[in-house]
Amino acid sequence: MQPTPASDLPELLYIYDAYCGWCYGMSPVMQRVQTDFAGRLTISVLSGGMLTGAQAEPIGANWSYIEGAMPQVEQATGAQFGEAYKQLGKAGTYLQDSEAPARALYSVRQLDAHSRVLDFAHAVQQALFEHGEDLNAVGTYEPLVQALELDFGEFARQFALPETGAAVRREFEAVGRIGVQGFPTIILRAGSQGYVLSRGFQPYEVFARNLTDALAQAAG
Repeated sequence: MQPTPASDLPELLYIYDAYCGWCYGMSPVMQRVQTDFAGRLTISVLSGGMLTGAQAEPIGANWSYIEGAMPQVEQATGAQFGEAYKQLGKAGTYLQDSEAPARALYSVRQLDAHSRVLDFAHAVQQALFEHGEDLNAVGTYEPLVQALELDFGEFARQFALPETGAAVRREFEAVGRIGVQGFPTIILRAGSQGYVLSRGFQPYEVFARNLTDALAQAAG
């Protein structure tokens, strides 16, 4: 029996934002899904543009809310926020703008085979939420790109292109047209059908069960 070509497999759209704490907890769930459901689906990561335009602002403007939500995210997901990130929040001046990490994700998507984009997306969040690094600075991504054995010079060139900025803004608009209200949102696309599997975090066991049911429904 021949394996199904990747282009014919159902597609799982993982709509996330680098600044979304619940996505930070959900990405390891998606990494496990990618392993456990290998050969049955493909996973695409889309940047949602949670903090762009007027919503892009210094972290201090929203820090009291973020600080209050962190224990809830940690308890529900098992993700941990590092001391460096907490210090970044307390300082208050760091600009949160979703476009730069979306540019980074888009650039890796252009340079790499599909399968490692999810790993990169999670590594970007670890850089911020564990290590308090600046996602607006292209140099932050150098070790993450090198970990994928990609050419950082080519990544940096792609990152800076005006066309990359235009592409990520179109991506934000496309996510808006889908009707995504919050992050993460996860949608299964199978043929002409779409199934919203998650709006927000789900533990692996719950998500995998829902995904298995949706795949069976799509196949039927």
